[in-house]
Amino acid sequence: MSPMLPCLLLLLLSLAVPRPPAVAAEAARSAGKPLLFSLRARQVPAGALPRPPSKLRFHHNVSLTVSLAVGTPPQNVTMVLDTGSELSWLLCARGRPGSPSAAAAAPAPKNASFRPRASATFAAVPCGSAQCRSRDLPAPPSCDGASRQCRVSLSYADGSTSDGALATDVFAFGDARPLRAAFGCMATAYDSSPDGVATAGLLGMNRGALSFVSQASTRRFSYCISDRDDAGVLLLGHSELPFLPLNYTPLYQPALPLPYFDRVAYSVQLIGIRVGGKPLPIPASVLAPDHTGAGQTMVDSGTQFTFLLGDAYSALKAEFQKQTRPLLPALNDPNFAFQEAFDTCFRVPAGRPPPSARLPAVTLLFKGAEMSVAGERLLYKVPGERRGGDGVWCLTFGNADMVPITAYVIGHHHQMNVWVEYDLERGRVGLAPVKCDVASERLGLML
Repeated sequence: MSPMLPCLLLLLLSLAVPRPPAVAAEAARSAGKPLLFSLRARQVPAGALPRPPSKLRFHHNVSLTVSLAVGTPPQNVTMVLDTGSELSWLLCARGRPGSPSAAAAAPAPKNASFRPRASATFAAVPCGSAQCRSRDLPAPPSCDGASRQCRVSLSYADGSTSDGALATDVFAFGDARPLRAAFGCMATAYDSSPDGVATAGLLGMNRGALSFVSQASTRRFSYCISDRDDAGVLLLGHSELPFLPLNYTPLYQPALPLPYFDRVAYSVQLIGIRVGGKPLPIPASVLAPDHTGAGQTMVDSGTQFTFLLGDAYSALKAEFQKQTRPLLPALNDPNFAFQEAFDTCFRVPAGRPPPSARLPAVTLLFKGAEMSVAGERLLYKVPGERRGGDGVWCLTFGNADMVPITAYVIGHHHQMNVWVEYDLERGRVGLAPVKCDVASERLGLML
């Protein structure tokens, strides 16, 4: 992987209740009480997580990692919770039961988190299984002709791929009822992180048939991503939160399947954008999916910044530059685009922060809710980039057409200090601005 690829920001999750999320929904139902988790920030390299092809190759991720137990006897593993992915996966030691001889003979992946041969309840998924016919995955499962077992493939942040077996095992911890769930038992994974935390595994949280959400029947979860290292919070289950005045926007789903619409993503309706209170002159048709499904708006904790399609991005760029001209000198370098998508950039004297408090807020308007991006979340300092005595800072909204992707993506950087609730039962996403440390403290007192 190129050293220019960015690092991923992981929110490491430590359980306030000693039970894993793979059984959290069942435990919460039986106890009538949601589960509360605390979060802290951590950076690992971008290539450490495999990503579906629809994901951005170079984006940062924020994920929620949880320690849980898999197999019989239980093996402790670390899995990254990702709302933008479906298939859960674990890095498996070589020689897993029933694996093709070539895979069994391959070198064991660095920092493999799971030893399937040591688990009495591990089972490879056969080709004839309904799980092997899932149509939700970006790359459909395939069948190994020799073993007649189901195979899966994932795409990495650096463009490479990882191959593995689709398998099932029990996910359990403590006295909670174990859940048998399907996951990818991956043979290899790109890993340039110092400790391999991110490569241990991933717990998919979108709405696909093979995601944790679907397999565990989780109907509601929420989180607050903090701008501090240790003040974030994750809540699995439902709790009345009177101090959080949530505004809800409906999940959007077209009546008919469309070729470019990701139906298992958390899609909402973007209806407008304001800069410093001024509405941008963007036609409603530009912000809505077209007849092919291209142009949907996805809320994704696995992408760092927010991406707008070309026409909307151009309108934002022009207005933001106009309103900040007295405050920030533009970079004026047509050949420069940070991460090949961020070209609204400015020069700021080295060693000085930009005048964040004086910058105009950018507000994303949804049907029934809004998300305001202001202050320090508006600009990002490009690592290692200098122009004379100035550093280079870029607006944290990217041009999706330059990637290219065919969707609007609301990234985690713009979800900081916003309570985000995914309510699958009622088909909606709730938003409320809140300081995460305050939310975490009040939730700890309530639950």
